[in-house]
Formats: sequence, structure tokens, C-alpha cells
Amino acid sequence: MEHLTISQVSRKYGVTPRMLRHYEKLGLIKAGRREDYAYRIYDEEAVRRLQQILILRKLRLSLKEIGVLLGDTEQDESLRLLLDKLAELDDEIAALSLIRRLLKQLAERLGECRKQQIHFDLLKDGDLVEITGALAFPNTKIKENVSMEELNRAGEILDKSLSVRILRLPPCTVASYHYIGENPEEAVGEVVTRFVQESGVYEKKPDARMFGFNHPNPGVLENGIHGYEDWVTIPEDMEVKAPMEKKQFPGGLYAVMTIPFPEFHLWEALTKWVNKSQDYEPEYSELGEENMGGCLEEHLNWVYAAHNGWKEDGLPGQIDLMLPVKMRER
Repeated sequence: MEHLTISQVSRKYGVTPRMLRHYEKLGLIKAGRREDYAYRIYDEEAVRRLQQILILRKLRLSLKEIGVLLGDTEQDESLRLLLDKLAELDDEIAALSLIRRLLKQLAERLGECRKQQIHFDLLKDGDLVEITGALAFPNTKIKENVSMEELNRAGEILDKSLSVRILRLPPCTVASYHYIGENPEEAVGEVVTRFVQESGVYEKKPDARMFGFNHPNPGVLENGIHGYEDWVTIPEDMEVKAPMEKKQFPGGLYAVMTIPFPEFHLWEALTKWVNKSQDYEPEYSELGEENMGGCLEEHLNWVYAAHNGWKEDGLPGQIDLMLPVKMRER
């Protein structure tokens, strides 16, 4: 098998370059470099490990748990981990079965009420109230090994439970830094962190927020690299020195979904939610793929953590995926 570049791996397996670099940082895969080539390359072993990671992620295993499975040569800890996961799933399946049975019973009783032309009142059904009141609602998870097609479908179904909210971002002034090259997110993050610490922006604006977006998106440039841009909201009268640039953001309406870092594949779930919404539709930027169509990624609590000099794991990594929307015409 020929060595693949990071962009080739990204396209072939549907995983972002940022996700690949995160897997490397966690020690789950290793990338190499050729003397005659400046960018990351992946050999057959790295690609095989990536395939395993992607399958295990679809089985709802965390990256920490995947690290255990891939690194446990004795396999004792791996077996205990899987048995514990199975026990959790058994409890969840039992709870889901109960929910299904109760919903079926409700549907039957509602049907009877319709036939008799009487109003159905759940609170008058003492048995159902008592049962549902004691029911612990589980997080749904995949319960068995299936084909890859079925596994993908199961993932889509489970992702529908993700909560989406509608948020209006007001106009604001931002300090921006933009970089195109290898590892653009890391390069931008270092500069913006230094800006936060040296400018004291958090002390001047404790509610400062940080937004980022691909600029340009992976795949736009032929050489396989892409760019990233970060914005930090600042006081309108604050002076900004190079390499940062002061900009005005007009604000807008967004469909927003919170994800744990680095589950960026859930962009697809948010996009599907908006496309199927009866109330909202996308309002992408005219620049299109050049800047993610105007989509934003807000790194929650990031300015506070950067101000304190905390490492990236100083706070639980949560990100708001933000897709620009407008009201659908009726």
C-alpha cells in the first residue's frame, strides 16, 4: 500500500485533518514524513489503526477507551472494559424496552379514546404515571454488531437525539488571526493565546468569546493544505496590533449544537437538522467553501482558559457548532 497524505486520508475515510492530528496527539495513530515531502503521510499500519478507531467510535466508545483497546497487549483490561460496556447497554436496552412498551400502551389507549370520542388524560391513568415516574431515561447506544451500512444508519438515528438551539449573535468587534499552512488550527491557537495573555482582553471584557472557522476549507486548495481563522471578541475601542487584525462582525441567527471536542463529524447531523427544519433554513455565506459558508465553531470557555495559561485540557473541551440560518418563508 502506498503512503497516503493527510488530505488523501481525510477524503477517503471522511475524517477531518484536525481529527487526524488529534488522534496523533493522543497517541492513537502515528504519521510519518518523507524527505522529499513537507506534509504528514500515513503508512498501512496507521491507516489500519484509523479504520479500527472509526469503527469503535461508531460503537460509542470514547477515545480514552479506544486507547485502552489499541494499547492493551495483555488484553485483560480491554476485556473488562468491554464487559462493563455490555452491562451498561443491557441496562439501557431494558429501559428502552420498557419505554417502548409504555408508548405502545399509550397509543392503544389513545386509539380507544378516539373511538369513544373522549379526551385522553394521562394523569388519570394511575398505573402509567407510577411506572413512568420511576423510570430512568437512558442515553441510547448501539446494542449489537451489525454491517457497516447498518452501523452508519444507527449512528444517524442516535445523533437525532442531539439538542439544537437557535441563537442570535449580536454585532461585535473582534480581533482576528488567519493562517494557511500545515496544522493551521494549532498555529492560529498559539498566536491568539499569546494575544489574550499579552493584551489582558479578559480583564477588559470578561464575557469575551472565541470563534473559529476553516478559511479556506480543506479541499479548496490543490496542495492539500487549508487555513483557519480565529476571532476573539474585544471592546470596540481596544487597540489591536499585528499580526492580529481588528474586524467588525455583523452578527446573525444561528442553529447551534454543543459537541465534545473533537466530534466534528457532528457537523453533518446539525446540517441535516437544519435542512429538515420546518421553521428554519440555511443562510450560507456567499463565499461558500472558502469560509465554511459562514459557519462558526465557538470554543466555550476558551478565552478564560487562555487568560489563565491553562493547557488545552484545563477545562472540559466543549465546542458550539454554529450554522447560519433564517426563518423559512411560509
